[in-house]
Formats: sequence, structure tokens, C-alpha cells
Amino acid sequence: MIQAVFGIVGWKNSGKTTLAAALVTELTKRGFRIATLKHAHHAFDIDHEGTDSHRHRTAGAKEVAIVSGKRWAIIHELDGAQEPPLTEMLARLSPCDLVLIEGFKRENHPKLECRRQEARNLTFLAAEEPTIVAVAADHETETGDLPSFDLGEVEQIADFIVRHTGIGRPAR
Repeated sequence: MIQAVFGIVGWKNSGKTTLAAALVTELTKRGFRIATLKHAHHAFDIDHEGTDSHRHRTAGAKEVAIVSGKRWAIIHELDGAQEPPLTEMLARLSPCDLVLIEGFKRENHPKLECRRQEARNLTFLAAEEPTIVAVAADHETETGDLPSFDLGEVEQIADFIVRHTGIGRPAR
């Protein structure tokens, strides 16, 4: 099953995570099943010193699965291998109505650019990235011909994403 995807991109401190979380809340409230995929630009760790799974991983396990009655996770060590492409990571997700992607600004899926006055970089991404189809900002900003929203207009942004991706009604 090919899942609908839509991205949230922007420079550091542009409001991407806040908007993505608000959109997940809004879209799930509407009955959609949402998955998220986030790109991290640094060495991140979801498994911390002192846990059994961390001990397994630091002992040399290349994959560690953690399973409970509420959730499961797999930690996979790349050991110097290339970061997997977005398509490979999308294929690993369970079926859903929409995958909301945070980051991956240069990949080929439709995206909304977040812009905040406090962001580290104010360069307009959409000027160089043709897959950006809308802009959300906390200040007056040039958007060209792209639809624009205030960062706080979560319901309107969700409406736009539903229309743009064609996900229509929840598939339940």
C-alpha cells in the first residue's frame, strides 16, 4: 500500500515540531490514522545508559528490539553504513492514512515550509525547493504564489493537507 505523505520543513527553530505535533493531534481527532517520520541531523539516542537494552547495544548487538504490552521499538545500528533513504523508512511503517514527515527538506514529496522570526536562518526555502506547496509563518513573509497560513492556524493547515494529499475521509 502506497501511503499519502506530506512534509513539514524549515530551518532550526522554525516551529516544525510544534506544528507537526499539533497537526497529528488535529488529524487524529478527525479520525485519521497518522504516522510520523522525523529526520535528525545529529547522533540521537533513544536508549540511555542504565537500561538493559542499552547494555545489549553497547555489548555489540546490531539490532535491539524492545517490546512491552504498550509499544515496541527496534534500534538499528548503522555501523558506518549510509543513512537509509526516505523510501526505505516509509516502507517500514504500518499502513495509515497519512505519514507526516518532519525534515527531509530535499526529498521529493509535498511540503509546507515553517518560518519563524526566531529561526536561525531566514532564507526562503521555497525559492529553491519546488516541492514546497505552502508556507506557515509567525510574521509577514514573501510566499510567492504559494498558499500561506499563520503558524497557529492548525485547523486550516490540516484542511489544506487533507485536500492536497487527497486522503479524504479516514480509512476505517
